Amino acid sequence: MNAEKTLSVGRESKGDVKTMIEFDRTNSKDLRFINVVRELDANLYAIYNNNSYQFDVDIKVDNINTVILACIRSITVGGGCFKEIDSDTVEFKRMFVNPYFRGLGVASGILDELINWAKELNYSRAVLETGERQADSISLFEKHEFSVIENFGPYIGLSGSVCMGREI
Repeated sequence: MNAEKTLSVGRESKGDVKTMIEFDRTNSKDLRFINVVRELDANLYAIYNNNSYQFDVDIKVDNINTVILACIRSITVGGGCFKEIDSDTVEFKRMFVNPYFRGLGVASGILDELINWAKELNYSRAVLETGERQADSISLFEKHEFSVIENFGPYIGLSGSVCMGREI
């Protein structure tokens, strides 16, 4: 495996059962991440099929060395990554948690790990893009102090696109 760092975090989950979530730092060539991205694409296709929102704008994440994977009992349940926009700013991309593992704190854990890693690399701002039909995603990002910003880069003028950002 390409994992650089594994962190284990106990999270309270549904029914007050403690779930051990491990977070692996890896890269976009990791087959586990490739599979997470495939799940994400299938999920987005189901949400946006026959809709004008183009969920596949700027989704390429080849050669990214800042990928976080979340695992429970050696099962990869989600992930995300970031790429540099400029010397101060990163864009969080391709965040996804398998629906069967939602509600356990996995998404918050991935987001926290991405934020911490970006801070370690001396970035001071994070931005991201999601779709207006993804209310759970928007709520997650708001919970982590992201707020809606003007669309940036490839998302400028994209109907249905919601861009968010925060200082880190």
